[in-house]
Amino acid sequence: MGTPTSRMNRSVRNAAFGTVLIVACASQALAQGQSTPIQSPQDAACRNEARARVFTTPDPKGLGLYAVGRQIYMGCMQRTKGSPIHRARMRSTAR
Repeated sequence: MGTPTSRMNRSVRNAAFGTVLIVACASQALAQGQSTPIQSPQDAACRNEARARVFTTPDPKGLGLYAVGRQIYMGCMQRTKGSPIHRARMRSTAR
């Protein structure tokens, strides 16, 4: 069966492992940006652009992947916010 000390060590080890597992899962979700839901089609497109470009964009300042991805995302959101939506006008055939 084991001594009471070995059982206590095992339960402490299991509790520590569970805590580490929970923290790792929570930080993984935050790192992937899952803490905020997608707000609009532009938001979704800019998130995809940032994901696609974050590993190929140079980082001369040594900011890290999160900061570079955020810069790409914010730049994309500024571009999409500033450009007007062009819609084809419906022309009436009746006069």
